[in-house]
Amino acid sequence: MGAEFVQFSLTPILIGTLAAIACALPGNFLILRRQALIGDAISHVVLPGIVVAFLITGTLGAVPMLLGAAGAAVVSVILIEAVKRLGNIEPGAAMGVVFTTLFAGGVLLLEQSDTSSVHLDVEHALMGNLESLIWFRATGWESLLDPVALASLPPELPRMAVACAFVIVLMLVFWRWLKIATFDEGFAEALGIPATALGLGLVITAAIAAVAAFDAVGSIIVIAMFICPPAAARLMTNRLERQVWWSVLFAVLSAVLGYVFAGYGPLWFGSQNAVSAAGMIATVSGVILGLACLYGPHRARLGVGREDAAT
Repeated sequence: MGAEFVQFSLTPILIGTLAAIACALPGNFLILRRQALIGDAISHVVLPGIVVAFLITGTLGAVPMLLGAAGAAVVSVILIEAVKRLGNIEPGAAMGVVFTTLFAGGVLLLEQSDTSSVHLDVEHALMGNLESLIWFRATGWESLLDPVALASLPPELPRMAVACAFVIVLMLVFWRWLKIATFDEGFAEALGIPATALGLGLVITAAIAAVAAFDAVGSIIVIAMFICPPAAARLMTNRLERQVWWSVLFAVLSAVLGYVFAGYGPLWFGSQNAVSAAGMIATVSGVILGLACLYGPHRARLGVGREDAAT
């Protein structure tokens, strides 16, 4: 039993957990800045950027993916400004139009492109390939100490671990600046803190997390993890530090329980087939948010401004 768990379930659970944490951490600040839509937007922009990068380079390496996502982000910003100015509509509507259009364009590119040699198609773009990230060389828990077995780990695991560590380090290094700029940009600028650059850096950090997670878990988990764990955490406390810890806890619970329910839940109800791990992880995160809305100690303060979380 232990050998089967290590071989078939350990790496998908770890990858899903790391992806959830990497997205939830910047998601806390996006929620407090009332920019939660940016997390959704990033996950939509990533797809056409990655597809174009693959068509140009023929590889799904980390550097081409990051450059492709960055290029798509720049194009989206230009298009948003153009739609806002030419159509004279409010920013939220412009963002919705541009990001859904770019995502649809990415889906069409995938359908018309020859991506059969790699794990890049519409299904993987939406739901990822978490179930297929199996550690074939593992024979049990002792494989965690076997260099030969460790060398055969799915490459998505170290990639996601590096991205998650990078996000954590950035949060720790810029924690004080982020906290001040999130709650009072004017005061931050008076202290000499580059609030505008910090906000841009936060979006870039979220984009890095989204790109790293996209190949393994798809856009569904990325969207859910940017919003659901931080939003649920916001309903549990009015202190930022505790909110971050709550969001990490909810992210981990969503990833672990979601993967378990996806694989074994249908069997408990008499079905013979498992369901999408990405879809179930996103569903569990939504259920946690729903429970927080019903029973969270600060649920009545959801509409309260971000200043309340600074206390």
